[in-house]
Amino acid sequence: MSKKFEQVKRYYDVGLWSEIMVWNAVERWINADEFQEIIGKEYWKS
Repeated sequence: MSKKFEQVKRYYDVGLWSEIMVWNAVERWINADEFQEIIGKEYWKS
């Protein structure tokens, strides 16, 4: 688990971060599997 996973998840859960903000955190703060765990959707690359 990434160091920032709990922080990103908490931000999303309380509404401070949108799905796009969590997406932007992939490869910076969290990985693609953690994105899917937080959001409930598969990570997609732009």
